[in-house]
Amino acid sequence: MISHNITKINALGRAIRRWLRPQRIAPIIKALGAAGGLLVAGCKPPAAGAAAHAGHDDGGSGESAHVKGGICQEHRVPEGACGICNPNKIATLKPGEALQLRLASNNSADVAGVKTSKVGEGLVADAIECYAEVGFDLNHFAQIAAPVGGVIQEVCADLGSKVLDKQTVARIWSAQIAEAVAKAVLTHQTLEREQKLRAQQVTSEKALQEAQAAHRSACQSLHTFGFTEARIDELSRQPEEVVLLDAYAPFAGEITARSAVRGALVEAGKPLFTIADPTLMWADLAVPEAALARLKTGQVVELTVDSLPERKFVGKLSWISAELDETTRLVRARAEVPNPDGALKARMFAKARVETSNAASALLVASTAIQRIDGKPFVFVKLENDLFDARAVRVGARTGDAWIIAEGLQAGEEVATEHVFALKSQLLISRLGAGCADD
Repeated sequence: MISHNITKINALGRAIRRWLRPQRIAPIIKALGAAGGLLVAGCKPPAAGAAAHAGHDDGGSGESAHVKGGICQEHRVPEGACGICNPNKIATLKPGEALQLRLASNNSADVAGVKTSKVGEGLVADAIECYAEVGFDLNHFAQIAAPVGGVIQEVCADLGSKVLDKQTVARIWSAQIAEAVAKAVLTHQTLEREQKLRAQQVTSEKALQEAQAAHRSACQSLHTFGFTEARIDELSRQPEEVVLLDAYAPFAGEITARSAVRGALVEAGKPLFTIADPTLMWADLAVPEAALARLKTGQVVELTVDSLPERKFVGKLSWISAELDETTRLVRARAEVPNPDGALKARMFAKARVETSNAASALLVASTAIQRIDGKPFVFVKLENDLFDARAVRVGARTGDAWIIAEGLQAGEEVATEHVFALKSQLLISRLGAGCADD
């Protein structure tokens, strides 16, 4: 029984080896390559009857059929720089070093949709990028409260109204004010009578002084509510006039909230309106702890918001918190940003860029050009229509839709910026066994 099973196993092994002959494998590899739209000029399958690595092994002559004169014959690039033959070298490249990637034909990149653009130079300032929330300038933000308890008789402003400094926004009738006015009018009349009697030598100087003191005391409470001497004299001549107390704006601005309703009974101190001056806004920044040493008041801050991507709002850093948030490890900072047309709204989220140094010339590439392999940044530099450098680079800060290249590129070189992943995938596919290098 055992010998019979061994015989069957051996027969099965011979059948598998016959099926796996190179003549059968080559058409399958070719079909898979065509179906996947391979960009790379891959190695040819070994000839029938050849050994496993015949393409690289010349039996000790020092140079294989695959490599002649130090050139990879399949990819027509120096064998030591061939990215397909040497996939493991990718992780060892330093900024400025590269492996070369040869495509199948001159129009392979066009078919894959790969587009290139030249490396440009621009003036870029070192900057800290973070997130921010827009809010009102609290030095020009206030609640307009009822100065005294009473009934709202008139509402003179609405939500969104632009008001001037000292402009009346509501008028309130108050029993307390009516009583104070009546007392002031009475003491005013008493004072006038005592002055006449004193002029006629009918009353004493003491009586006149007492009348003057009583009138001053009665007027004092009205002065607290904004009544002037002229207004009190006017009321004394019109004792039947209904006196209303005005609530007014403390500065010019916009009404951002309203609770005042005509006929409503209000208590002293109850907010009637909220007013803000939106021509200057505050941006509360959340800055990473690592960038704190580069942060100083007076630095220029640029804000961009999603609703207005084409605009930049420029302000200056006015305050840096003395403590970090214990949970997020972020430090709060504030920028004052002019907003003359009111485009910025309170509670908007924004991206902030704090310029920490003067502008200097730098190499810039589109953010889409940067590809990461094993965690390292690479770009694909066009050398010929069918030949690219997979070059390691060192990137600096991001500015808008571009990255600063600190090392590895030169101005004027062409780098792939669209459909770059097609190149990256063909470079990495050799790791799955499609390369030519002898293991």
